[in-house]
Amino acid sequence: MMPSIVPGAPEDYYIVLNHYGVYGPAFAETDLYRADYETTISDLLSGQHSDPLRVIMFNPETNRSEDVSHAVAQELLRRLGLKGDPVPRALEDFIDRHAGSDRQLTLRLA
Repeated sequence: MMPSIVPGAPEDYYIVLNHYGVYGPAFAETDLYRADYETTISDLLSGQHSDPLRVIMFNPETNRSEDVSHAVAQELLRRLGLKGDPVPRALEDFIDRHAGSDRQLTLRLA
């Protein structure tokens, strides 16, 4: 079978920088197949990260990386607003830090 001439879309991976109290900040260990956007959002909403500081997206195929914390904070607020759920305590600081003044706007629109 011949390989396709249409290149596959480069995959973006997402890792969460957590604060581990006296141990300080470190990236959470993440399985490669769970480092996608949807799983990262789901893990944040379900409390898999106790004190997230940042979310970093990287793509080794394109040599690109970006701090996507602001966009992730806005998406968390959007999803919580759609469900009518309050912001979980574990995410309050993350959302305050990265959504800032957008937080009130997002909550009013939800």
